[in-house]
Amino acid sequence: MSTAAVELHQVIKRFSGQSVVDEVDLSVPTGSIYGFIGPNGSGKTTTMRLILRIYQPDQGHVEVLGSRDVKTADPRVGYLPEERGLYRRMTVRQILRYFAALKGVRRPGPLIDDYLERMEASSWQKKRIEQLSKGMAQKVQFIVALIANPELVILDEPFSGLDPVNLDLIRSIVLELRDRGTTVIFSTHDMSQAQRMCDRVFMIYRGKKVLDGTIDSIRQSYGKCMIRARMANGVSIPEGLPGVLAQTIDQGFSDLRLNSDSDRQNLLNQLTQFGDVEHFETVRPTLHDIFVQIAKPESSELETAEVLK
Repeated sequence: MSTAAVELHQVIKRFSGQSVVDEVDLSVPTGSIYGFIGPNGSGKTTTMRLILRIYQPDQGHVEVLGSRDVKTADPRVGYLPEERGLYRRMTVRQILRYFAALKGVRRPGPLIDDYLERMEASSWQKKRIEQLSKGMAQKVQFIVALIANPELVILDEPFSGLDPVNLDLIRSIVLELRDRGTTVIFSTHDMSQAQRMCDRVFMIYRGKKVLDGTIDSIRQSYGKCMIRARMANGVSIPEGLPGVLAQTIDQGFSDLRLNSDSDRQNLLNQLTQFGDVEHFETVRPTLHDIFVQIAKPESSELETAEVLK
């Protein structure tokens, strides 16, 4: 029996003859939080919709919860779309009961009460959706995604537009879902959230998988190309040093991104020509750094971007 909740095998999806998802292989372990990242238009949402059976692949196959059946409405799968959509003239409680019925949940009252209380939304239940703020409506739609206690939850930009208090609330529930065995896939542009929450991360760029691995393995692989340095006496590190692709200043330190064949010892020797080197270390870049490195590569870098297992 497969330990994967979702598997994609050489999946291709085309629109107007163009491959939006191009030969993607993916395996999402059961009971994990899997982050989908990538620039706008990279293929994240299309990949999610393939998993949800909203789209069918033009090539390859998708397996969800052990099945390849092309069933779109599956109560075992909960979905929070990026484009929020609730019936505006229904009350919060009406909308939750309605979606619970669509998912085949009998007597949903206690479950609705529990989620409303946990989401600090009990006082809203008689309000119409049109009376809610964007953040309040987003919390209601989040409950909709969980109302049938699904085995797999797919969240498209779940943290977008939330204030810090509600962001922490949603995040704590997502972590709890994982702890009780639910598989969670979520897309985000917030790399700090992905780095903080995800067991594994999948990055798609121009339809191709360019990253797939644990946060630690990804950061370790890219860490060899980052140096943090500082000169003594306030001396600035010059721009344009051989082998240095980019330099950014952070709290008095220079973060130097090197090309793949740069020699760190040679760089250190170069720096000593300008004065005393006070600090020199190899650093592990953040997921944000890696995202930018791939999404805005030098002309020769994209061809060498690694796919991490």
